[in-house]
Amino acid sequence: MLRKEEILLIVYFILVILFLAGFTVLFFITYQKRKNKLLKENFEAEQKFRAELSNARLEIQEATLKNVSWELHDNIGQLLAIAKMQINLLSKSVVEENQKAFAEVKNMVSDSLTEVRALSRSLNNEVVDQKGLEGSVENEIERFNRLGVLEAELRVKGEPHKIKTEDTVILFRILQEFFSNVIKYADASRLDVEFDYRPEELRISASDNGKGFDISQQETGSGLLNMKSRAEIIDTEFHLDSSVGKGTSLSLRYPTKTRTNEQNDHNR
Repeated sequence: MLRKEEILLIVYFILVILFLAGFTVLFFITYQKRKNKLLKENFEAEQKFRAELSNARLEIQEATLKNVSWELHDNIGQLLAIAKMQINLLSKSVVEENQKAFAEVKNMVSDSLTEVRALSRSLNNEVVDQKGLEGSVENEIERFNRLGVLEAELRVKGEPHKIKTEDTVILFRILQEFFSNVIKYADASRLDVEFDYRPEELRISASDNGKGFDISQQETGSGLLNMKSRAEIIDTEFHLDSSVGKGTSLSLRYPTKTRTNEQNDHNR
């Protein structure tokens, strides 16, 4: 039989071991919580930095586009307007056999003035704010059809939602980048755009019937990065699909309900 002192000593050692084990477990749990908190804070700080960097870059791009818009409207637009007036004055003194050629020049200057003004409007974010997303896209569609570069059409389904002003500009710039790539690289004859308004989101699709490309072999260029980064800023799902000989399609899913709730919370 163990003596009472020995039993107490064993109990004492057991308690010490349990205490040390508990302290070790508690220390490990506290360390892990602290570590996870620091990792989370670092991740959030990195995300915030990236978001601020993207916003700053987009603000610079928008300011540049706005300046280009002003230059087109105030300088080139004015020069074309003056040239048009001069042609109108000179047309009275042109001999009969040159009237047809002179009229063609006059029409070319007039068409150029129209296109410069349309392009100026599409580059100015203030004009995009005023016209809205549909109006701005419709302006681009009309411009493509007028130029005859391809046949374009915009279809709208559902009841339109109110979209935040800054989000309108970003969505339009994504589509504008896609349109630009279609015109420059796709060799397409058809461009289709659809807005599908749903209770909690706006689905936008755009597709061409051009030559397409192999996405797996395509290097990520600045245009694609611009579209992706812009979509991420407004929590919009972005998907680009293409294959050789089958054209290219873009799909966007903009969460209108979430963005509307955020705006309402901000206004309270």
